[in-house]
Amino acid sequence: MIHTIIRTDQSLSVIRGLPQLENHNDVVWLEINAPTAEETANLGQRFGIDTRPQSSSVADDGMFMYMRSKLLKLGIDTTPSFGDVTFVLGEQLVAILDEDPDFHPFEFALQRMNRKLNHVKSPKAVLRLLLQVANDGADAVIDRIADELERNAEEISEISDGYNAQGRELGVPDLIGTMQSLNEKEELISRCIEAQLSLARAVRYLNGEIDNVTEAELQVLTTELAEDVAGVKEHAYFEHEKVRYLQNAVTNILNIKQNQIVKVFTIITAVFLPPTLVGTFYGMNFAVMPELSWEHGFIYSMVLTLTAALLPLLYIKRKGWLR
Repeated sequence: MIHTIIRTDQSLSVIRGLPQLENHNDVVWLEINAPTAEETANLGQRFGIDTRPQSSSVADDGMFMYMRSKLLKLGIDTTPSFGDVTFVLGEQLVAILDEDPDFHPFEFALQRMNRKLNHVKSPKAVLRLLLQVANDGADAVIDRIADELERNAEEISEISDGYNAQGRELGVPDLIGTMQSLNEKEELISRCIEAQLSLARAVRYLNGEIDNVTEAELQVLTTELAEDVAGVKEHAYFEHEKVRYLQNAVTNILNIKQNQIVKVFTIITAVFLPPTLVGTFYGMNFAVMPELSWEHGFIYSMVLTLTAALLPLLYIKRKGWLR
């Protein structure tokens, strides 16, 4: 599928099919998703675009510069999606090659172009704006992840207290669920960082194509874009560190709760071991056991058993091990 947007003089219009570049002032933007064999042949014959996957992240065949990049966008259901795209930059043309037919990270780029027609006077300017849109999309994804991490932090605090806002008791299963959620977010943020690194590389190569004298305004905008990309990347790094901190917090809480469980069983063992020893003693088959003939021998054995249980418990409580 090919979406074509052509800029002629002071207007932008969406057209069907592939245009003929007869006017040297025309700037064409092609968004190519999963092209058919016929569309691939037309692209090669009419423009000379090579739709085959490039062997390197940046390639130049003399007519076009190809820049591979990983992009991400926020879907309608606020679910992040990732895609591998290739930016193609020529004298009159900018193209986006994508093998995924459902990945459209530049849905709202046309509206922005129409608002800022003076920023899309050349293919390089169009590419800069597309990269800006991609960076804004990545920023939106990272902001969403940051909001979810705030909710995870609140969940961890509630689990640490033992109860949630509704009074439900929270325990180890809740910690495990939170840890799984954090692991998913760590992988997601790692992909965000990877996408920002590839986007920064594309901006750097675009900046290298800009003439410092004749395209001074565009160079200023591209420099600002490079700073924006770096800022979003730093934001992603910060959220990644936050995920690692929350993962460590969950691990520590899980260890504490497990230690508390072990402590309870240890105390139970310490309390019941002496009475068990007393019971074992009176279960021995000796020929002579005077206590068996005593009038109050049964009461004596019960008191001895109870005393053997209370003494360790009092000692443990005095040491503060029950807290």
